[in-house]
Amino acid sequence: MTSKVSSIGLKGLEGYRVQVEVRISQDTESMVIVGLPDASVKESRERVLASIAHFDLDVTDKKVVVNLSPPDQKKNGSLFDLAIAIAALKELGEVKREIPTDTAFIGALSLDGSVASGEGILPAVIAARQLGIKRVYLPYDSVLPLHMLQDIECIVVSHIEEVVQHLEGQESMLSQPSFSSENHLTPDVDTHQKDFCHVIGHEKAKRALEIAAAGEHNLLMNGPPGCGKSLLAESFPSILPSLTNQAQLEVMSLYQLAREKRIHNQFVPFRHPHHSASAVAIIGGGSNPRPGEISMAHHGILFLDEIAEFSKKTLDMLRQPLETGEVTISRAHSTVTYPASFILIGAMNPCPCGYLGSLQHYCTCSQKQIQAYRNRLSGPIYDRMDILLSLQSVNVNRPSTTQESSNDIRKRVEKARVRQYERYQQEVSNAKVPFEILVETSALTTEQKKTLTQISSKQNWSNRVQIKIIRLARTISDLAGEERIADQAIWEAMTLRRWEQNKQMTIAREK
Repeated sequence: MTSKVSSIGLKGLEGYRVQVEVRISQDTESMVIVGLPDASVKESRERVLASIAHFDLDVTDKKVVVNLSPPDQKKNGSLFDLAIAIAALKELGEVKREIPTDTAFIGALSLDGSVASGEGILPAVIAARQLGIKRVYLPYDSVLPLHMLQDIECIVVSHIEEVVQHLEGQESMLSQPSFSSENHLTPDVDTHQKDFCHVIGHEKAKRALEIAAAGEHNLLMNGPPGCGKSLLAESFPSILPSLTNQAQLEVMSLYQLAREKRIHNQFVPFRHPHHSASAVAIIGGGSNPRPGEISMAHHGILFLDEIAEFSKKTLDMLRQPLETGEVTISRAHSTVTYPASFILIGAMNPCPCGYLGSLQHYCTCSQKQIQAYRNRLSGPIYDRMDILLSLQSVNVNRPSTTQESSNDIRKRVEKARVRQYERYQQEVSNAKVPFEILVETSALTTEQKKTLTQISSKQNWSNRVQIKIIRLARTISDLAGEERIADQAIWEAMTLRRWEQNKQMTIAREK
């Protein structure tokens, strides 16, 4: 006789059903786990046997064989403990009722029989729902947003005895979760620490960031130290629309797999890695591949300050995620794909000393040094930037004028996003929508095509850059409420794609 129950395994963020089969027979005392278990799964032997002992069941002189199916899929983590123990108790006759096939058990066990949380429990529950599981037994975790999970019954337990009692119909013994108020309340989107009303000047930069937010466009800022690049980037999240429930769950799942804590809220992720971060930290990896910074920036922002100081190899590894919105990490034992759809904001100085074109300091760099510094960003990376923005320092002592708040800008961004969602019949922005759909819904006029072709020929713009200009123009038109791409939007988009020609070139030539 063999007892079977279901659990959930994870391969990256993707889940799959694991059939836990237990057979107990008279033989030399032992417990064997098969089905490609890793070390943490093999160690469940002692935890499971100790938990079974709480029911005064004798497994001496018995051989316990546990099979984790599918047998060709590597099993990781401690979340199979509960399913193994329940299948063993079913085999031993402690659980008499039949366990429905649409019920899953997820959780680690302690030696005293307590059910504990483990790494990846949220993505496992989400995967269970997608796999058609109707009921799941799991441990209490203060950061689990169970109230956001629809179409699945989550039975929260603290001890394996509660699981058995509930399976036998004694629901009154079930522990009830008590969520703290901080987990129920969603922070107000107006409570960002940085607000655009605190940014002095930089009207063109604010306009460019508003366009970037409305269409999810990548942006690269260039300017001398202290001109406001970091402040603008840190204020950028305050003008982005709030995350949907589904997006919040995806982001929280990625944070769990990366072993970082994130309480559910509507704020978009803002990741700001140091330029000394390794390629594995940025892209993700390890023997059991974990999400990197680009995946934790999913549905949010990846801000690379001093982007030219990052290694060229690391920056070039961003090329595929920027195009596809996901990253595939291949290792000898497994290949994992994580989502990585983010807005990239880069900031860099115009030269190694930082003062090329500055009105306050003299640049000491040669033309060769300047060119070598700029070449740290490869052509393909420049191509993937939608907006190239040159900044200059502003006079902070000038008379103050009325500054637009982030709340006012965000309202326009949200309206532009709604227009995009309605046009494409899905929640996708102008920067991410397939180009075929973009052209089908917003075709350029003959005159606009001619203008774009002429300017692109003079600027030596690649086909990718020309497509990005069309996407930018579509976003600018959405902000203006235009049904079609306006001529003015084309011109503004081309302006945003060019570095401003100022004293930088003159000074560089004089060097």
